Formats: sequence, C-alpha cells, structure tokens
Amino acid sequence: MNNISKACDKTINVNNTNKASVKLVGEFEATGKVNDVYDDIKKTLGIDFVPNMYMAMASNPNYLEISWGKIKNIMGQEGKLGKKTKDIIALTVSIMSGCEYCIDVYNNAAKHNGLDDEAMIELYNVIDVYSGLNRLNVGLQLKKDEKPWYGCGGK
Repeated sequence: MNNISKACDKTINVNNTNKASVKLVGEFEATGKVNDVYDDIKKTLGIDFVPNMYMAMASNPNYLEISWGKIKNIMGQEGKLGKKTKDIIALTVSIMSGCEYCIDVYNNAAKHNGLDDEAMIELYNVIDVYSGLNRLNVGLQLKKDEKPWYGCGGK
C-alpha cells in the first residue's frame, strides 16, 4: 500500500464512515452546494474536517444547506441564551433522546465551554431527577396546577 492509500484509509477511519447506515459524502467527493456548505461548516466551527453528521446529510444537498443554516443560526448566534447554556440544553436533549453521537459532541462542547467534572455531574443529577419526575407525572396523568410556581429550586 502506498502513502496516498494509507492517508486515504486514515481519513476513512478517522471519520468512522464504516459505521454509518448510509454512504457519507466525503470532503473530496463534495461539489457545488455541498462543497460550499462544507467550507462554511469548517470555517464557522473552526475545525479542519467535516463532521460525519453533515456528510450523512450531504446526499440531499438542499437538506444539508437548510439544516446547517438552522444549526448555525440557532447554536452559533448569541442571544438571550449564551453558548454554554445552548450546549447544556443540546447535551440534555441528546441524553434524553439517546443519541450517542450528539452526547459525545456536546459532552466535549460543555467541557470546552467551562463545565468541569463537578458541574457535569450536577447537570447529570438534574437530568436524572427530571427524567424520573417527568415519567412519574406522565404516568399519573397529572394536570397543570391552578396557580403558577417557579420550579423546584425554591423561592
């Protein structure tokens, strides 16, 4: 095997393309709109590769473009919720949905944005408590209280 073949094999292994249930559109295969979106993803995220999620979407270039635009405009823009809060929400939803791919991404994002191990455990504790309370309330078919109250954290 020559050096070029070895480099290509490493690229495939790094991107875990052999684990996807659909063919991923690799960076070197990308043309037109897909290539433009890939370039924007790398530039916006400050990374030198295209994540597998986007390569899986790329077989439908319009879907890739729309999805990336939505993600970029929601997760990449500061608003009333900062990046750390959005990453915590994304991690929580990913845990509740059981998405290993997103859990990995947003565990790393939360840590990158300042959550240490103690904060991560506290977050997982909250998820634990509320996933149980949610199931309890769903099972009991509880209705909304007549008067508002402001969460379980006290006054």
